[in-house]
Amino acid sequence: MMTFKPIQIEDKETIIAFTYPNNLQNCDYAFANMCSWRFLYNSEYAIHDRFLIIRFYIQEKERKHLVYMFPVGDGDLRQTIDGMEKDSESSGHPLTILGVTPEAKTLLNTLFPHHFSYILERNFFDYIHLRDDLVTLAGKKFQPKRNHINKFNKLYDYTYSAITQDITSRCKELEQVWYEANKVDENNEDLFHERDSMNFALDHFNELGLSGGAIMVDDKIIAFTYGSPINNMTFGIHVEKADIRYEGVFSVISQEFARHIPQQYVYINREEDLGIPGLRQSKLSYHPCLLLEKNVAIKRR
Repeated sequence: MMTFKPIQIEDKETIIAFTYPNNLQNCDYAFANMCSWRFLYNSEYAIHDRFLIIRFYIQEKERKHLVYMFPVGDGDLRQTIDGMEKDSESSGHPLTILGVTPEAKTLLNTLFPHHFSYILERNFFDYIHLRDDLVTLAGKKFQPKRNHINKFNKLYDYTYSAITQDITSRCKELEQVWYEANKVDENNEDLFHERDSMNFALDHFNELGLSGGAIMVDDKIIAFTYGSPINNMTFGIHVEKADIRYEGVFSVISQEFARHIPQQYVYINREEDLGIPGLRQSKLSYHPCLLLEKNVAIKRR
C-alpha cells in the first residue's frame, strides 16, 4: 500500500535525493515547481519500493481527476506501476500518468505491451537549451537576440543583481505591473494562479532552493527571473517577467541569468508554451536543442 503526504518545504531533501541524480529533464520534477503549485493541484508524494511517486489532481470539466507523474527511482518499476494503478482505481480513476517522455513510453510499452493508450501534448513540451547557447548567443540564428541586447545597451545603463530576500518585494511590484498589462477575461484565472505560485516562491526563496536575477535601471527593477535545478545537469527557468516598455529587456535578462547559472548545468529548461501563440513564437526564437516530448499515458481497463 502506498502512503501519500502533501508536498511541503521540509520535504525538499527527501524529494531531490531522487530527482537530482536522475536523467529526467521534465520541468515538473523541479522541487520548487512541485511545492509552489501544490495549492492548486493538491500535490502529494510517496516513497515506495525505492521509487518517488508524485500524484496530484487536475480539473476536468466539473470534477477533479487523480493523475501521477512517472515514478523516479531504481526499484521494481512493474510492481510500482501496478501499485499506482491500485491506488488510482481505489479513488475511482483509471491510472493516468502525465509528462511521459519517449523514454518513459518505451519502458511502459516494454513492461505493459498494449496496456496503455497515449495522448501527445504539444502544448506541454519542454524547451531544452544548451546553457552555452543562451550565454554566448553565437551564430546567425541568434543575431536578432544580439541586436535586441545591443539596442538595450545603447539606450540604458543597467545593473544585474542576484535576487535576495531584500528585493523580492520589489519583484512583486514589477509582477503587479506585468499582471495589469497582460490580464484579460480569457486568462485572468491562469494569471491569478501564477501570481499565487510566484508569491509563495518569492516568500520562500531560499528554502525552495531557488536562485534568480534582476535587471535594474535607475535603481528600478525592470525585469527579473528565477529558477532551480531539475537534476544534476539541468536547470529550470520557472519565471521570467519584464516591463516590455524597455525594448530588448527579455533578451538581456535571459542572457544575464544564463551567465550566472553554475556551469555544472549543461542544459537549461525554459519550460512549456501552454499553446499560447506569442509565447510559442518567443520560445522557438531561442532555438532549443531539444523539444522534450510529453504524453499522457492512460492504462486501459
